[in-house]
Amino acid sequence: MGARGADRKIDYIEFNVGDIERAKAFYGAAFGWTFTDYGPDYCEFQDGRLTGGFAKSGNVNAKGGALVILFADDLEAIQAKVEEAGGRIVKPIFAFPGGRRFQFTDPEGYELAVWSDK
Repeated sequence: MGARGADRKIDYIEFNVGDIERAKAFYGAAFGWTFTDYGPDYCEFQDGRLTGGFAKSGNVNAKGGALVILFADDLEAIQAKVEEAGGRIVKPIFAFPGGRRFQFTDPEGYELAVWSDK
């Protein structure tokens, strides 16, 4: 049986990656995620709110699909961490109704965003 209150809610996000250690290094440095290894081909991550995984794949297609959006209290500070960790900014910080955000690609080529209400 599933977790109480989890019915029809996003429960897990999984990224196919070519290099699990590179993914762990990037997301650990940029966002402070922690990891649990389950053998050489799978690693689970915890961001403090959501759990997901990195699955080793020889065929990574990082283009298209859903845009994963993270939240940060200090947008400029997290953008600097993303860049220091090896991320590439593809849309610099811009305002939208309700806040501001930027978009980046990680070392595998996945595009994600970070937003703030400040």
